[in-house]
Amino acid sequence: MPKIKKTATEITISNIFKKVLVLQGGGALGAYQLGVYKAIHEKKLDLDWVIGTSIGAINGGIIAGNPPERRLQKLQEFWSIVQNQSIQSLEDNKSLFNLLTMTYGIKGFFTPTFLNWFDANKKVGIENASYYSTKALKDTLGQLIDLDYLNSKKVRLSVGAVSALTGEMRYFDSAKEVLTLEHIMASSALPPAFPAVKINGEPFWDGGIYSNTPIEAVLEDYPRDNSLIFSVQLWNPLSKEPSSIQEVLIKKKDIQFASRDRQLDNVKKTHRLRHILRRLTDHIPEAQKKLPEVQELMSWGCDTVMHIIYLTIDRIEGESQMKDIDFTSEGILKRSATGFREATRAIESQVWNEPHDVNEGILIHDQFR
Repeated sequence: MPKIKKTATEITISNIFKKVLVLQGGGALGAYQLGVYKAIHEKKLDLDWVIGTSIGAINGGIIAGNPPERRLQKLQEFWSIVQNQSIQSLEDNKSLFNLLTMTYGIKGFFTPTFLNWFDANKKVGIENASYYSTKALKDTLGQLIDLDYLNSKKVRLSVGAVSALTGEMRYFDSAKEVLTLEHIMASSALPPAFPAVKINGEPFWDGGIYSNTPIEAVLEDYPRDNSLIFSVQLWNPLSKEPSSIQEVLIKKKDIQFASRDRQLDNVKKTHRLRHILRRLTDHIPEAQKKLPEVQELMSWGCDTVMHIIYLTIDRIEGESQMKDIDFTSEGILKRSATGFREATRAIESQVWNEPHDVNEGILIHDQFR
């Protein structure tokens, strides 16, 4: 295992690990990701790859689209812009606050398209078929993301979007193509609230409607690498039994957008088999290892280890099923502070340095509260 050098202000991890940040979608809940990144920044962990969907694509684009010394500043600037400053005095009345947000939108993010509210059958084209316009978001991202830096591949960025034609998930990847603001916008285009964004003539929507936790992008990447993966979850399906309609609505949404553990369990089993296969090849005579058919079989084995650090948001007292549009300063500050605290605890734990079963290729760590 890699040797870790720890000081009072930073933790340095051996380059044996590719450091990956995976950011889920969840609107205003994405302030939790701001706190997580602040911890990563303060511990001076150099990210190699950021993967995001929806608000995770926006946060990820800002991180990957700026040099290290400007990333946290630009991320904080985004969350300052989208705070609904005009009605902060109404924060205690969340229902009214949410109603005003839905009516007037969020400065620097989205504005209502009132004509579409009253005639859902009007043929306006897929790029206009939405309740809100996100032109303001494009302007905001244009101020916060340096596209030249983003495409210099200092930090790899992948954003997930789903084709509005085929329903298939697509990861746009700076390691393989030039990314633009449209790619980030497409990953954030949650229908019917936000309009589809066309990439090379094909319309795309928010990848969260297909897979809201884009961790498969790193687990299925090839060639595989030893990785330290911070997977930031904005929807927490664990809670007490709901006893009201409001609690049922909250629980339903949490389950709908949470990560799928069964999918990860299947990947874990597959990776374990790769490790076992790799060790079995040690018992094959050297002469047989040179045979083409044996080399083909051996290629399915590997020794890579992936540590997944699960950081999962917790509920805030009094929040409703509309928590993903809670752009109040209180909500943003609380979620950011929680993300910072839990990510700091995870990094300082150095769980990736603990002994583990050599046959396990994917190890999950999730106790950081």
